[in-house]
Amino acid sequence: MNDTTVRELKEHIGKTTTVRGWLHKRRDMGGIVFVILRDRTGVVQAVVKDEVEVAKLGGLQNGSVLRLTGNVVDEPRAAGGVELHEPKLEIVSAVSEVMPIEIDKPIDHKSENFDTLFENRAINLRNLSERAIFRVQAAMGQGFRKFFEEREFTEIHTPKLLAGATEGGAEVFKTEYFGQMATLAQSPQFYKQMMVGVFERVFEMGPVYRAEPSVTTRHMSEYISLDAEIGFVDFDELLTMISEALNFMVDYAWKHTREELELLGAQKPKLAKELPRLTMAEIHDLYSKATGENTRDELDLFPAEERWICEYAAKELGSEAVFVTEWPMRDAKFYHLGDEKHPEVAVRADLLFRGIEIVTASMREHRYDVLVKQLREMANGDPESEGFKYYLSAFKYGMPPHGGFAMGLERVTQEMIGLSNVKEATLFPRDTKRLAP
Repeated sequence: MNDTTVRELKEHIGKTTTVRGWLHKRRDMGGIVFVILRDRTGVVQAVVKDEVEVAKLGGLQNGSVLRLTGNVVDEPRAAGGVELHEPKLEIVSAVSEVMPIEIDKPIDHKSENFDTLFENRAINLRNLSERAIFRVQAAMGQGFRKFFEEREFTEIHTPKLLAGATEGGAEVFKTEYFGQMATLAQSPQFYKQMMVGVFERVFEMGPVYRAEPSVTTRHMSEYISLDAEIGFVDFDELLTMISEALNFMVDYAWKHTREELELLGAQKPKLAKELPRLTMAEIHDLYSKATGENTRDELDLFPAEERWICEYAAKELGSEAVFVTEWPMRDAKFYHLGDEKHPEVAVRADLLFRGIEIVTASMREHRYDVLVKQLREMANGDPESEGFKYYLSAFKYGMPPHGGFAMGLERVTQEMIGLSNVKEATLFPRDTKRLAP
């Protein structure tokens, strides 16, 4: 088909042109019908006056698929700066039932409306603002991939069905697998580390699964994780690369989806070229002094602290994203590297962005004997179990110093746009209560 997209119509002013798409909205004005047609690139208004063509619209509801052939007229007041006049209509797919959600109007994102929105997700995503969220998300993912491809990383695709939990703990989904028990991957952690021994630099974009009974605005049971693992890197270089990656992704999204971001009312984040770094102890101290609430003995940051330090960093450090460093080793994973000078501290950082954590990063313990010791002591793990022995073999036969990170795509999209709940940045959310659609 040689139909024109809505975006291209401005190039056809004064010509007879055909566009196809969905009936997004209609207004009947006493014999004249204004039809708003939506395609993948935008919306255009068609002015229908001919009685025969008006009759074709009788009984049609929003969502009907149409082809319109008409004269493209310059109209600065219309969306896209053009209108279609004297159109001939072809009904490709007629819809006779009224949609359960009015997609041509702003959609209310109050939490009490979430069940209705998600139950009718395939329909409410046709709303231009809802669709824009995932255009932005796609651009963030494209920016991530482009950044690492340009730096000689190899994209990998790791298994999601595993013989054992990759990071220990009970927060895994279990499933029957040909007579044995399997778990869904909590992360690609072990595999991406193993691949450092093959490619040196790797990244992955894929789903991960967490059986956490958390009912919060930031947790889900399934989400997309953006992972990278880097050989022959030190901690400073790792954090610098993360700083560069987030800046690149934000700039890429604003370059390629500015129209969508502006439609959503998003504000471009203020980010330092080298994102600031504060130790956890420094943050606890700053927060305690500012609020009078003493958090100095806590192993982690409270959500209120995360929000406060991001506001502080934006005002005082010129960045809406800030690294938290020097995490207690007693709260670390067994594969984390401990600080040689301060063994009570893990060489780890979290990146907070506009009030929530979007990245966890660390240097990894690459020495086989130390890794086995930490596995036994910190995770009570068996080096000979199927969940660990293949992972450990990569270290037994030579692994360089390396570090890596994971970024939640939905969370970074949420904060990029300014949504209140991570589920709003998820096509079909999965949580403790929802397994459909």
